[in-house]
Order: sequence, then C-alpha cells, then structure tokens
Amino acid sequence: MEDAEIIQLYWDRNEQAISITANKYGSYCGRIAQNILGNQEDAEECVNDTYLKAWHAIPPHKPSVLSVFLGKITRNLSLNRYKYSTAEKRKGGELPAVLAELADCVSGKDTVEREMEYQELVKAIRDFLHRLSPGKQNIFIWRYWYTASIADIAIRCRMKEGAVSMTLCRLRGELRKYLLERGFEL
Repeated sequence: MEDAEIIQLYWDRNEQAISITANKYGSYCGRIAQNILGNQEDAEECVNDTYLKAWHAIPPHKPSVLSVFLGKITRNLSLNRYKYSTAEKRKGGELPAVLAELADCVSGKDTVEREMEYQELVKAIRDFLHRLSPGKQNIFIWRYWYTASIADIAIRCRMKEGAVSMTLCRLRGELRKYLLERGFEL
C-alpha cells in the first residue's frame, strides 16, 4: 500500500492504518529504537508508542514523507526513554520521572535569542550536509541521526569499518571548520 493511502486511512480514522504501518515500517522504526536504546523490550515499546503518536498526530498533521515522520517520532521517543532510563540508574529520585511526564507539555526553550541561535545552527548543519556527496550525507545521517553502528554503516555502504570511521572523523572536522567559519562558538 502506498503512503498516501496509509495516511488517508489515518484521516478516515480507520484502525487498519496502524497494522499496515506496522507491517510496512515496523522494522525500520525498530532499528532506530534499537540503535538508540540497545534494549529490545524498550525498543518495541517505543515503536508501539510511535503508532499511537502517529494516530493522534494524523490528522491534523499530514506528513509529506511517512517514513521520515515515523522515524522522527520513534527517534524522539527513544531518546526520551534513554534519558529516563539512564537518569533512573543514577538514582535521580522522582525528578526525572516528573520531567519526563511534563516533557510534552512544557517548552524547553530558554529564550527567544537562544531559539534563534538554535534555528541558525540547524540551517548551517543542513547547508553543510547539502554540500556533501550523497554517499557522505548517508554516512553522516546514518551515524548521527539514526545512531547506526560503524559496522552497520560499513555493510550498508559496502565499505570497510576503518574507512567509515575515517570518513566520519573527516566529516566532523569539516563540520567543525564550517561552523567556526560562520561564527558559531563550539
């Protein structure tokens, strides 16, 4: 089934949308969650939560690329779960739990100025990525967005692990130089 048809099922509030989404994108979302969490049970829970969030977000939101929309939800849920799990292991008391519960309700923006700086940084990183070859873009995104392992990237790109590591090292250096040239303090 095409993504537009799946999105229409969400708009029609047809519950088949969830099972079709799970069949088409379950392993994709699962890989994202597993890369971040390293725990199968937590990853499965985040993927299931992704379907629920998608159900509540569509409508009113109509994603142009369903896979990216679902991937972003999964990534954010997994990162929140990771923060919560690591805070709990440090015996952080109830504060991490309370903050996690309020995360969807309270903005984390400190000031308008800080938000503008953040938006400028996002644009600069996006511009940097657009200057790269598609192969280097993929390596960078798989490592730093999807948190894929060096070994997984090497297999995906048909490269040796050392070559992937070296490429990432060079890309980080280029990004650092690029940002410094544009006035960002690192």
